[in-house]
Order: sequence, then C-alpha cells, then structure tokens
Amino acid sequence: MSEDPTLKPSTLAVTAGRPPHDPDQPLNQPLVMASTYVAGGDLEYGRYGNPTWQAFEDALGALEGGSCLAFSSGLAAVSTVLDLVGQGAKVVAPRHAYQGSIMQLADLESRGRLVVSLVDVTDTAAVVAACDDAALVWLESPTNPALEIADIETITAAAHDAGAYVVVDNTFATPLLQTPLDLGADLVVHSATKFLAGHSDALLGAIVTRDDQLQQVLKGRRDLVGATPGTMEAWLALRGLRTLHLRVERAQANAQELVRRLGEHPAVGEVRYPGFGAIVAIVLAQGAVAADLLVRKTALWVHATSLGGVESTFERRRRWKTEAATIPEGLVRMSVGIEDVDDLWDDLRKALDGVVG
Repeated sequence: MSEDPTLKPSTLAVTAGRPPHDPDQPLNQPLVMASTYVAGGDLEYGRYGNPTWQAFEDALGALEGGSCLAFSSGLAAVSTVLDLVGQGAKVVAPRHAYQGSIMQLADLESRGRLVVSLVDVTDTAAVVAACDDAALVWLESPTNPALEIADIETITAAAHDAGAYVVVDNTFATPLLQTPLDLGADLVVHSATKFLAGHSDALLGAIVTRDDQLQQVLKGRRDLVGATPGTMEAWLALRGLRTLHLRVERAQANAQELVRRLGEHPAVGEVRYPGFGAIVAIVLAQGAVAADLLVRKTALWVHATSLGGVESTFERRRRWKTEAATIPEGLVRMSVGIEDVDDLWDDLRKALDGVVG
C-alpha cells in the first residue's frame, strides 16, 4: 500500500509495508517461503524478489525517504556499494568506523582495486579537501566506536562538487534520529541486524537511495551475486521495525541518564556520547585491564560484540586486533537496551566499584 508522506516516522514504522486493508487480508505480510514462482509474472525466481522482502523494503524505504533494497547482511550491502566503484578509484572513509567496512576497504586496496583515504570526520575541512579526486565518500555519524559527528551536509555538498557519490552508514542513528538522504547523501546503508531488527536474532542489511537508476544498478548486482536476504530474516526484521520508535525512545532515555551517572564515577576517565541515540562509549581511567575486568563483572550487561538489541551489551573494542590504534585501549562501547535504567545502573555501578577496588 502507498504511504502518506505527511505521516510521522513513528506512524510509518507501524503502517508501512502492510498488505491492503481489504476484507480477510492479513494485517501483516505473511512469511512467503518460495525459491521458485510460476512463470509469467514479475518475480520468476527466488533470487529476484520475495513479497516478504518487499514489505521490509517498503517500510524502511518509507522511513528513510527513498527506495530500499534488502541484503543478506550489512556487509553484503557494503560490498555491493563498493563493487560499483571503478578500478583504481579513490574512496574517502572515516578512520574510525565499523570494522567490517574498514576491512573491506583495506582488502580492496591491497588487491589494487581501490585507493583509500582515511580521514578524521570531525575535521570537516580535511574531509572536504580529501573529496577533490574521490569517486566515493563513505561516512558514519556517529562513528563506530568513537561516536564522532560528521557535518554530513557540508561534506556531501563538497563531494558532489567533486563528482563523488556519498554513502552514509545510518546504523547507529536509525532513520528516527537522522535521515541522510534529506542532507544530500546519495545512499544510506544499514546493518539491519542492529537497531532495525532490534532483537539480536536476524542478520540483514539494506541500502536506500532516491536515485532510481542507481537503485536498478544495485538490484542488478544483488541479483547477479546472490546477496539476497533470507525470508525469515526479512520477516523478523520487519516485525522488529514495528517497535523501532518505542525501543529507540526508551534506549535513548536510558543512555542519557547513564551518561549523567557515569560521568560522576571515579573509574570512568571519559564519557563519549553525541547527545542522541543509544550507543555510549566510556574510557576506563585505569586502561585496558580495568575495561576487561568491567565487562566480566556484570550480571545484566552482556559482554557481546553486536549492538542495537533490546538487551544492554558492551565490549572493549581494542580486544579486536583490527580496531584502529587511535581508539583508547580502555574504551568500552556500550549499547544501551530497554531495561529499567536503575537496574542497569546498579549492575554497572557495582562492576565499576569493583574495578576501582
């Protein structure tokens, strides 16, 4: 069904991607498990499309303000975008970013496919200068895990002046807090595994654009290489999307309160928070050993590498060898969930007290 463009995002999260409101139609898009269709229609084969994928794509596209394509994972979406960059062309990307994206760029550069320029996205002038001979500018805002903010609008304008496309990974902010296409970006990428699906049970990626020609090229690449989503995963992500606004609202409120309390604890040397969203980073005053102790001392907070679920998770990011050396050894990235904030704080405070002791 077509969506009313005047509807608020919280309403679109609930209504977009639904079947028609006809008698005896289900309220939700059914799970369509099909690899093969009867010939003569638009689908033909399971690699080209699925009604369940389409419902998720319609819903996320409505939220981001463009046309959406679902992929088997966030990294499949990243790979599909990077595959469109010409041989030997330059890609500008944040020095602090999702490690999967950084590792793909490093791999492509090592094989002579691309030239990569890593930049500090908070230095807008330096990013603008790097755009001069770029084919693609890749942005995260906030960045993972440093939580830095980029001036998307200014950088996008400069990139377009230089003839480059701009991609924004909007996984952390979600379309409820930021819509990069409205700021001029050409493409938005999501790891739908995270906040969109929201329950730590589905791997899924997505790309959204307003450029119809670009959308067709991306779909052609998805069809060709088979980076298609699982039907169950798309159904789970759509189901999770229905409560996105409620989950983000609660998790963000929890995060803001925890930021206030964390700043007063002696074990915490630094609190990083961009002012919105549910991701917080703290730097333990006593470094890596204290951070490793912290993530093993809690009962509610779960030591895990992913994020964006209803449960609160955290990890010391430099435990991964591929993390940027400019990320402090004692930095703990925290994905704040929707539990009671006092329970979360009590659990965290006891663990922090133990680190100090």
